Amino acid sequence: MQLRYTFRIEPGPGQRTALARAFGCARVVYNDALRARENARMHGLPFPKTGDLSKALITDAKQTPEREWLGEVSAVVLQQSLRDLDTAYRNFFDGLKGKRPKMGAPRFKSKRDSQQAVRFTANARWSITPGRKLRLPKIGNVKVRWSRNLPSTPSSVTVVKDASGRYFASFVVETDDTEALPGTAGEVGIDLGLTHFAVLSDGRRIASPRFFRRAEKKLRKAQQDLSRKAKGSNNRRKAVVKVAQAHARVAAARRDFHHKLSTMLIRENQAVHVEDLAVKGLTRTRLAKSVHDAGWSAFVSMLEYKAARYGRVFTRVDRFFPSSQLCSACGFKDGPKSLAVREWTCQECGTVHDRDVNAARNIRTEGHKVAAGQTETQNARGAQVGPAPVPAQRATRTPVRKKQEPTRSSQPAS
Repeated sequence: MQLRYTFRIEPGPGQRTALARAFGCARVVYNDALRARENARMHGLPFPKTGDLSKALITDAKQTPEREWLGEVSAVVLQQSLRDLDTAYRNFFDGLKGKRPKMGAPRFKSKRDSQQAVRFTANARWSITPGRKLRLPKIGNVKVRWSRNLPSTPSSVTVVKDASGRYFASFVVETDDTEALPGTAGEVGIDLGLTHFAVLSDGRRIASPRFFRRAEKKLRKAQQDLSRKAKGSNNRRKAVVKVAQAHARVAAARRDFHHKLSTMLIRENQAVHVEDLAVKGLTRTRLAKSVHDAGWSAFVSMLEYKAARYGRVFTRVDRFFPSSQLCSACGFKDGPKSLAVREWTCQECGTVHDRDVNAARNIRTEGHKVAAGQTETQNARGAQVGPAPVPAQRATRTPVRKKQEPTRSSQPAS
């Protein structure tokens, strides 16, 4: 499997200028190619091929006075920019065909975007020096903050600058199954929530750290300071960086929490089962800020790739599975309950259940069946409930039932 390792880098003043030049050239080529294809579409002409665009917008453009500065950066960076545009169009058309979640058409890039990036492949002749520095063509040797060793030789490196002004080097490496962990008998079901980030089937409760809520006061003050600065001034640019740095600290703390918790669960259990939540639907409710603060999707994605990496079993239980309605002791379905009901007694066997722990146990039981292939491939709504080779699509929303209009007669509608 392919993994991405990201490290902080510290370019010098001259290297920052060279990187800014590379970011700008890659952005110009991307926008020129997008404009050429949009013009062809508007005039009903054939869709320009990547090879033709490469010759016209890179090779020939370097010979013109308007674009001769494209020769100051590595040609691989410009070619990869065209590949990025191809990927954007492919994802857009695949979304229209239903092969993946729908996404918008490619858009023009701006130098004011929150993130700038360029990619160097193997033919760019980048390397890691004996002194553990990253040598990039036409940029130089850049200092890297190594936090771990790379498991194999990287196939490419992407240099990224975020909105807070930090630089990162992201390596793509190939790994094998030598990292599989020793087998264990543990099996856990996870019920994700807001009051508690996760409730496990063994009764453990993981408190919700609420990183954004805790930093909300500082974030609000930084945003207020930004709003008072004159547009186009140096002070406003500095305030923008401060806001971005505040948000970056929150995101880094949340990501660290997700990594530590997901690693702990993968190491302790041979099988991990989690409910496939409709996160997009929840982000349209009044709980949107708390849902974004929790970051369930990122956490579940970490569980999924770590399970594949370390030889564990990972399953997603269908979101329509009634985990809160079933008795985990006898299997009796007790019907839907409001969120205010945190504890209930089974009418069949008399077992007193904690709502979240009972749901986690039901998720573990159902996930075990899914992993063993004892459930149907699809349920009545057509949703995938069995194990799939790719992550489940998150574009499906929970259907909203329309209110039934009263009839003209005096009797209520049935």
